[in-house]
Amino acid sequence: MLAIEASGVTKVYRRFSNRRQFATLKSALLKGTLLRDLHPDETFAALRNVSFAVPQGSTYGIIGRNGSGKSTMLKLVAGITKPTEGSVRVEGRISALIELGAGFHPEISGRENVFINGIMLGLSKREITKRFDEIVEFAEVKDFIDAPVKTYSSGMYMRLGFAVAINVDPDVLLIDEVLAVGDEAFTHKCLDKFAEFRRRGKTILLVTHSLNLVEKFCDDVLWLDSGRIRGEGDPRRVVSAYITDVAKTEEKNLAALDARARERVDHAAPTSAGAASEAAGSAIEPPANMFMASEGRWGSREVEIVDVRILGEDGAAKQVCQSGEAASIQMTVRAHKKVEDVVFGVGVFNADGVCCYGTNTDIEELEIAEFSGEQTVTFRIKSLDLVEGTYKIDVAAHRVDGYPYDYHRLLYSFRVKSHTKDVGIYRPPHTWEFTAGISVKDIRERK
Repeated sequence: MLAIEASGVTKVYRRFSNRRQFATLKSALLKGTLLRDLHPDETFAALRNVSFAVPQGSTYGIIGRNGSGKSTMLKLVAGITKPTEGSVRVEGRISALIELGAGFHPEISGRENVFINGIMLGLSKREITKRFDEIVEFAEVKDFIDAPVKTYSSGMYMRLGFAVAINVDPDVLLIDEVLAVGDEAFTHKCLDKFAEFRRRGKTILLVTHSLNLVEKFCDDVLWLDSGRIRGEGDPRRVVSAYITDVAKTEEKNLAALDARARERVDHAAPTSAGAASEAAGSAIEPPANMFMASEGRWGSREVEIVDVRILGEDGAAKQVCQSGEAASIQMTVRAHKKVEDVVFGVGVFNADGVCCYGTNTDIEELEIAEFSGEQTVTFRIKSLDLVEGTYKIDVAAHRVDGYPYDYHRLLYSFRVKSHTKDVGIYRPPHTWEFTAGISVKDIRERK
């Protein structure tokens, strides 16, 4: 039996502007339906022909970027708004954890608000009285329950709203990114409550950006993108496809940011490469403190770095990598005449400007005896053991004494992704070992 069924759902909103306004509601009604008379550029489809079904007792996730239509879909299921086209059918009592505490009145006490909010959610006064102590205990506001809600912190306010909604004992629970209503301990309480709902055969519709939560809790997942369905089914498969798509978007954004940074630097460059090579003595001086320098480029260009690429394990250019995988930094370099004194270097910095690693061919005792024309230099990393985050790369060509041919400072970005949310910079290969008296369970096996 189905608890939720959405069939061909389309939701269209009006774009607000000064071009067309109705003086009164009466004039708007006399002119006909508001949406039908609008031009295509005056409307916005938040959802387009979306259909899905949720069996009773299952947990169904909805994922997607901001603006993809997730919350709109949840509001349609909750009955807060109606579809422009199509239908949404829900069996049983609904409780929506969407806008927590939306019905709270700031001037009256938490106790009075619990009763008012509970009645709004469909409970009788007797039912609220029966569950009141449990609601207050769950919200952790016992000492403040008789104080006006306007004196509550935002966390207390949200926790109380959550506690009331979760104690309605619904058949269908709708959840929209509400796990940030408290500290870590309260989040665990929320997750335990969701697990209890699942054990009792309740239906849960979960909208979240937490992909780990989706993989752990959901039986099926729907991926929305710009109001359309991009994928549906097994959480691991759909989440994997979603992560791949997000990575492609991040690649484009990082590439665009890097291109703009290099364009700014190139505008400041003094001369063409050919002219610079004839004036080796006119090299731009490097900053006094390299580690404090912002993005830039300097050097005589007698040896020029004409292209830099970050390569993945398969040799394809990429700017989003997984922690622990192989990667390479490839430089296309050009000498305008034969050079016998040249050192190539790379440096990796985190978003805070901290140097994670730096080396060059001289440090590693690789002497380049001769170099001319256009060649390729590749710095291969067997395992990119960095924690999740965004990183910048320096590349350089210079003489052994430090005289700069071409130095590119913080002009290339890449992002590291990781399922493990550890901290710091470096993630060394490691294992944990325990003696027989310590019982350990690998929670990854439950996912």
